[in-house]
Amino acid sequence: MSDRLTTRQFDLLALTVAATLATHLAHLPAWLSLSLALIVPLRVWTRRRGAPPVGVWIRLPLTAVLLALVIANFGNVFGREPGSVLGAGLLGLKLLETERVRDARVALGFAAFVLMSALLFAQSLPFTLAICAVLVLLLASLASLQPAPLPARKPLRAQLRIAAALLGAGLPLAAAAFVLVPRLGSPLWGAPGNDASARSGLSERMAPGEFGELLLDDTPAFRVDFGGAVPPPSQRYFRTIVLWDFDGTAWTREWRRGAREIEVLQEQGPTLDYRVTLEPTQRPWLPMLDLPLDAPTNARLGSDRVAVALASVAQAREYRGQSVTRYRLAPTLDGAMRARALALPDGFNPRTRALAERWRGEGRDDQAVVRAALDLFHASFSYTLSPPLLGRDSVDDFLFDTQKGFCEHYSSAFVFLMRAAGIPARVVTGYQGGWWNAASSYLLVRQSDAHAWAEVWLPQQGWLRVDPTAAVSPARIERGAAAAHEATGWMQADWLRELRNQLDVVNRLWSEGVIGFNALRQKGLLTTFGVPEANPGDLVLVLSAALGIAMLIATLWAMRGSAPTRGDALDRAWSRLRRRVEHAGFPAQPQHGPLDWLRQIRLRDPALADGLAPLVETYADLRYARAAPAPAEVDAFARRVRRHRLQGRVKKFTRRDGA
Repeated sequence: MSDRLTTRQFDLLALTVAATLATHLAHLPAWLSLSLALIVPLRVWTRRRGAPPVGVWIRLPLTAVLLALVIANFGNVFGREPGSVLGAGLLGLKLLETERVRDARVALGFAAFVLMSALLFAQSLPFTLAICAVLVLLLASLASLQPAPLPARKPLRAQLRIAAALLGAGLPLAAAAFVLVPRLGSPLWGAPGNDASARSGLSERMAPGEFGELLLDDTPAFRVDFGGAVPPPSQRYFRTIVLWDFDGTAWTREWRRGAREIEVLQEQGPTLDYRVTLEPTQRPWLPMLDLPLDAPTNARLGSDRVAVALASVAQAREYRGQSVTRYRLAPTLDGAMRARALALPDGFNPRTRALAERWRGEGRDDQAVVRAALDLFHASFSYTLSPPLLGRDSVDDFLFDTQKGFCEHYSSAFVFLMRAAGIPARVVTGYQGGWWNAASSYLLVRQSDAHAWAEVWLPQQGWLRVDPTAAVSPARIERGAAAAHEATGWMQADWLRELRNQLDVVNRLWSEGVIGFNALRQKGLLTTFGVPEANPGDLVLVLSAALGIAMLIATLWAMRGSAPTRGDALDRAWSRLRRRVEHAGFPAQPQHGPLDWLRQIRLRDPALADGLAPLVETYADLRYARAAPAPAEVDAFARRVRRHRLQGRVKKFTRRDGA
């Protein structure tokens, strides 16, 4: 018998390849995505028209072109990004030559590797479930390649059930391997999201308009568990980066040579203990409740009390912190830091400078200047995520012309005003607010909660937090970002946002229990059993014991004796009909065949027998008059059985009715 793929087998293979490639679309180059989007349907179309597979003299040049383009884009073929691009391209080219069962099995084996490599880029729960769905499709495609006589060919639905069962059967072993196989301290090809295009949250630069995209991003940034009292919304400021330097366009944080002493902190309120689970950012900044007392483990505290990790956060990271929300920071300010906190570029924003000089000329002290700026914002400004564009003198344009913007516009203009008036000031970026999950007792902070505020230095008081956005939109501070941002369609509906917040409990369990299960947590896996730190040998021993127990259970299950078979599709349909008639009071005797049973029914209820006769005779013909009935005839018989309604003097079966 020829091993050439049938049309259904090839179509299922092509669908599997397309679904596998779709899991990589987010990071594939545009030229490859477009090429693959053409190759797969074109190959299906040409095969349906009877065209032979693409010859080797075409495939080899295409492979060489693919290799050259990968090297041109990435410089080599080694690593996560170039390796996945090369793998996806080769999988698409493999489909061009696939014509026989052996080729299909090779293609599916390679597709499984390409599919699993997608988890190097994302490991969220929805994406992992999508990978499992494609894996079921892949297993169903493999099942369709198994040799079987034509009548025994299973429909796609049955093959999908078999694939789902196989996947379910493999999950216990996969879970045991996940927990017990010794793992590296860091992933072989790096953690998901460490490419340049990954979402990175806040950066060391802030310019008008650059926060806009981040404020519309509802993905989780981090989650916070408080060990005791939970601060009110107005105190949920999470300090991340302090921006000191302004070049007329953007605020930045330039690294200065020489270590500086950490600004003195005088506590004036209770200490809050909390635990943060931070999503990957590819940056070293660790958000801390304003104001942190010390740096978390494997991090340091900058001179302006921002927490900086010793390495970029490439994986979900958990750390503990202690902070106070009432404090006095840096009661004294040395000359170098004062000069840095007053520096402004020459030739920018003359109208803003003139306004600050006028306030000073009126004899206002520092606190009065701060109040004047806040009163100005409160009087005629509005909060919007779609502000007008600003020109070269961005602060002038914002203060005197547009008067519309969001947190970065207000913090930037406020700090410029303060410095122009001779008051040391700086911009602080981080997160403010968050959604409190009362059921699971944690604070969910999303990227859309990103915020920028200001700090001014006043004599005897030190650095004070001033949030000019609160003067314009108090709802942004008290009720969160969602209360201040404009709705942008049904995706921003309140009910949907609330549902997403509730479902975040599942995402949190997945992130902490699966993604956050690293080598350090694996070492403490056996502490309950008296092993303080499990080494690879201990883990392999436990894994071997678990596999041995599983094999013993499987052997005992196999030796228990074979269960009665359910028969083929024809027998199942016949059994369904017979049970229905027996339940109506006409049991079949073991010695009676189908036609004998029909005659017995006719003696008691001719009307019922007349209705059953076509079905009974059809079954006898399909089962006994031919070697193998056609699948279409069996399906037709099963449909007739499902639709048949009993006629005659039907009654409930009782023991006295049995012969």
